[in-house]
Amino acid sequence: MIDLTVRLRESPDAGEHEFHLVADGGRPSAESTVPDPEAALAAVERYGEDIFFPKPGPPKLCTQQYGGPQVAVVTGTFHGRAVEAVFTRTDGCEISRWKAMAPLLGNVSGASGAI
Repeated sequence: MIDLTVRLRESPDAGEHEFHLVADGGRPSAESTVPDPEAALAAVERYGEDIFFPKPGPPKLCTQQYGGPQVAVVTGTFHGRAVEAVFTRTDGCEISRWKAMAPLLGNVSGASGAI
């Protein structure tokens, strides 16, 4: 069972957008409000474990590039585990995380986070 809420801000002074992804048995339910529930579920199933619950390891070296002011907060449950994750576009590692989960964050193309 997957039940996730996404709260997205395109910029600090912009209004907040809220999306939901609800899925059970490998299919999104009618309660889902993300723009493309099938793509969002595929991204969550493929990357969710590693992104929501990263394993400890050596420090990452991230490129110092800025991808934009967008911030997304994801809360809920992923296969019975509590999720509380923040996504930004403040460096290369964060941009990569954002692109991996772009369909969940309201952007089908994965380019900018724009809805």
